[in-house]
Amino acid sequence: MRDYGIGGVTACVQPPGALMRVCVLLFLSIGIVPAAATERVAEDWALHGQSTVIVQYHPAFRSPYRGTNSLDPGSRGNETVNATAYLGARLWDGGEAWANGEIDQGFGLSNTLGIAAFPNGQGSKVGKSEPYFRLHRLFVRQSFDLGGEEEELAPAANQLGASRTHDNLVITIGKFSAVDVFDTNSYAHDPANDFLNWALIDTGSFDYAADAWGYSYGAALEWNSGDWSVRGGLFNLSRIPNGTELTRGFGQYQLDAELERRFQIFAQGGKAKILGFASRGNFGAYKDAVAFGLAHGLLPDTASVRRGSFRPGVAGNLEQGITEDLGVFLRAGLTDGSREADEFTDIDNSVAAGLSLKGTSWARGGDTVGLAFESGGISVAAQHYFAAGGLGVLVGDGRLAHYAREHVVEAYYSLALISGVDLTADYQFVANPAHNSDRGPVSVLGLRLHGQF
Repeated sequence: MRDYGIGGVTACVQPPGALMRVCVLLFLSIGIVPAAATERVAEDWALHGQSTVIVQYHPAFRSPYRGTNSLDPGSRGNETVNATAYLGARLWDGGEAWANGEIDQGFGLSNTLGIAAFPNGQGSKVGKSEPYFRLHRLFVRQSFDLGGEEEELAPAANQLGASRTHDNLVITIGKFSAVDVFDTNSYAHDPANDFLNWALIDTGSFDYAADAWGYSYGAALEWNSGDWSVRGGLFNLSRIPNGTELTRGFGQYQLDAELERRFQIFAQGGKAKILGFASRGNFGAYKDAVAFGLAHGLLPDTASVRRGSFRPGVAGNLEQGITEDLGVFLRAGLTDGSREADEFTDIDNSVAAGLSLKGTSWARGGDTVGLAFESGGISVAAQHYFAAGGLGVLVGDGRLAHYAREHVVEAYYSLALISGVDLTADYQFVANPAHNSDRGPVSVLGLRLHGQF
C-alpha cells in the first residue's frame, strides 16, 4: 500500500517525515508500558498501538518488454510505514466495541503492481507520499457463553481481556476485514510479524470482499462447540472491482462460510478448515472482454462488459504443531476463473506450504524463522485476456505469449530486539512474475521493523 524509489545506483528515498516520527515515538513508548498492562483480565477498556516500517528492494531483472501493470525491471526499492491505534471498550456483559485508526505512508514496489502474489502484505493498493489517516475498523462484538470450561482471553489488540466458556457464540458487526475471521492461520497470517507475501498470509485465490485497503462493512457469526467451529459472514463488495469505495446496503455482496476442526497429533495442536465463498456483483467475463475488444478494435477491458453475476470459490487451510517450537501449514484454493478478479489479486488457483520455527534451540526463544512456498495460476480464459493486452487487479504486461504459473519462495528471520520490538530480514524469490515466463525471475530483499504494545 505505499512507496519510495531506488533507481539504478542512486537511492532516492522519500522520507516519511511526520509518520516516521510517530513510529519512533511509538517504538520508544513500548519500553515504558508496564508489563502488567498485558496481563490484566476482565478489562473494561484498552488502548494498544503498533507501528511497522517495511523496506523492500529488488535488483534489475530480465524484461524484454513491459506493460501498464508490470513490475519495473530496473533496480528499485520502496517503503511502507504505518502506525495504528486500537481503542476498545466494554459495552455490557459480553459486548465490546473497537475502533482502529491508522496513519499510512509510502508505496508497494511499482505502486503495488506487477506480481500477483505481491511481496508486501502491509502495502495497500493506495500509495501516497504524504501520511494519511484511515479508520480501518469500527465494530461491535458480542459473545454468548454456551457452556463448558471457563477460558481466559488474553488482552490484545481488538480483544479485551476477559473469560468465557469453551463453547460460545460470537457475533461481529461493523467495519473490519473478512480475513480477521476467515482463513486465519497461526503461522502465516500477520504481515507485521510473520510472512509478508499476500499469497502466504491469505489464500491467494480467496478473493475476499474489501476496499482497496482490505476492509469492508459486514457481519460475521462464529459458533464454537467442542473441537468444532462454524463461521458465516456477509460483506459489502467495492462499488467497482478493486475500488476504494464500498457498496452500501449490500447491493453487491459476498457470502462466506467456514468449517473448522481442531485436533491433536503427538500432543501438538492442529486445525483444519474448509472455506466456501460466493460474490454477487458486476463482474466482466474474460471471454466477453476479448470479444468486445476484437469487435471494436480495442484492447480488452472487463469494465466494458460487466454485468451482475456470481463468482464462487473454495479454500482449504491446515496448520499443525510438530513440536513446541515448530509448526507447519498448508493452504490451497480455487475460484471461478471465467470472470475478472474482484478485490484481492489475479490468482484463480493457488497452493502454499511452509513452516515456522521458534529460536528456543539456539537460546533465542523470542526469534522466529519462517520458510514457505506458493504457486498460483490463472484460468485459460484469463490467459487469453492478458495475452490480448488486458489489465487485471495487479498484473498486465501488455502481452502473455508464454504463460507459466507464478512461484514464490519466502524466507525470513525475525529478531526480537526488546520486548515488543522485532527486526525482520526477509527474502522472496519470484519466478514468472505476473504468470509470465518471459520476465524475471525477481529477488526481493526486505527489512521490517515492528513494534507493538
